[in-house]
Amino acid sequence: MANPSAQPSADQGSVLRRLIDVGIALSAERNHDRLMERILVEAKAIYNADGGTLYLKDEESLSFAIMRNDTLGIAMGGTTGDKVPFAPLALRDPATNEPNHHNVATHVAITGALVNIPDAYSEAGFDFSGAVNFDKRTGYRSKSFLTVPLKNYEGQVVGVLQLINARDQTNTVVPFDLATQSLVEALSSQAAVALDNRQLLEGQKKLLDSFVQLIATAIDRKSPYTSGHCQRVPVLADMIADAACAASSGPFADFDLTDDERYEIHMAAWMHDCGKVTTPEYVMDKSTKLETIFDRIHTVQTRFTVLQRDAEITYLKGKLANEGTEAERKAELDATLARLEQERAFIEAANIGGEFLADEKIERIKQVAAQRWRDWTGKEQPFLSENEVYNLSIRKGTLNNEERKIISDHVVVTIEMLQQLPFPRNLRRVPEFAGGHHERMDGKGYPKGLKREDMSIPARIMAIADIYEALTAADRPYKKAMTLSQSLKIMKKMQAEGHIDSDLFHLFVEAGVYRRYAETHLKPEQLDQVDERELLSA
Repeated sequence: MANPSAQPSADQGSVLRRLIDVGIALSAERNHDRLMERILVEAKAIYNADGGTLYLKDEESLSFAIMRNDTLGIAMGGTTGDKVPFAPLALRDPATNEPNHHNVATHVAITGALVNIPDAYSEAGFDFSGAVNFDKRTGYRSKSFLTVPLKNYEGQVVGVLQLINARDQTNTVVPFDLATQSLVEALSSQAAVALDNRQLLEGQKKLLDSFVQLIATAIDRKSPYTSGHCQRVPVLADMIADAACAASSGPFADFDLTDDERYEIHMAAWMHDCGKVTTPEYVMDKSTKLETIFDRIHTVQTRFTVLQRDAEITYLKGKLANEGTEAERKAELDATLARLEQERAFIEAANIGGEFLADEKIERIKQVAAQRWRDWTGKEQPFLSENEVYNLSIRKGTLNNEERKIISDHVVVTIEMLQQLPFPRNLRRVPEFAGGHHERMDGKGYPKGLKREDMSIPARIMAIADIYEALTAADRPYKKAMTLSQSLKIMKKMQAEGHIDSDLFHLFVEAGVYRRYAETHLKPEQLDQVDERELLSA
């Protein structure tokens, strides 16, 4: 082994102080890539090592996370954005399933024991052919190796740290000093705990993300008409938030979000409609005014057929009784059939709910309803029931007042559900953000009737994202898929009427968010020309 004095010596107090500082820094580091880099960089510094690799362990292999080599100028993995191009090291022989003790890194991962090798070329216990071949290709000389297990507080190996070529004060490669080895072991212990904590947190975050997306997907699948809505709104919310952060002038010049705040918005967008889990399908899927379990327009059509049959029977009875002239009888029949056909077409159109229903049309519905007809039992009754008249008289859309209340209540349920969850501090505003997507800037929204000044920017972003997705969606039962220009004209009117935030709408248009989203999520026939100047005009 090497002479302890061959490597850089350091005051013990300062080394301990640095270990303490590093431990604090490692425990505070929240970025996984920066955390792994810090571990490797600090370990290299203790020995003035020329290179090093940090591996992460799973059930089957060691994967390359970070690789550094000063002499060769290699910096891969972590924050560099360049992945280490080497395949993971198998912990077991794929042919025999025996533990892989041939490779020093996998041996350390399996046994949990540190290995210090003065010269790889003379080491008989492990296979260093890979290092030798690497040296032949690069002209490098891999000599001293220190391979250290990273164990968590349960003693489980979560990774392996491997340092290569310790250097003395003249930068000559020497073996790794046994006296300094304890410092690296201490650092490895701190690093393993920090790494394990970070992996546990990321595992919990992945579990939360997956669970939230599972719920959102289930809600989307609850109705074939809103399929994908809960998945597309987060995309839009993220894009709008990014555009606001990127703005260098205007109302959002000073707006910015931390990583936690971005995640908070993203999570709220995924959960904004979670209350729809309690909304009945017959309301969510109501595509016509008379639809309940089935579209009652078919029974109304049958009644028209009955009235047409009755008119023909009256005509035939008159003919047999020789009442009046044939011309008079035929004229009356034709007039009745024509009237019934016109009324049928009118009721069918009113049932669609595609345009605003004026007072005169509501009055005509009542006139049609006042007719009498006999059912299959022979009982005479009004042509349309009170409930049918009530639903056919819906002025806009397909939902009556009670059904709109049920739909509106999904926001109340969303807020109630989210407020019951023990969100961590960085997600505490998810209920507010998610619950604001049906509020209006003029205070006429629901469920709380908030005004613009009462709402955070993320909550206002949620409203823009929800509305734009709904307008451009191609799977809604009550409308055809709108083009970009149609959708944005409606949104311009909504911002003029105090429905949505004007500043965010202008940003949405100016930053081109509407088109970037459309190019990925809309049908080609929806991508028409948009006059942005007109949209941004007063």
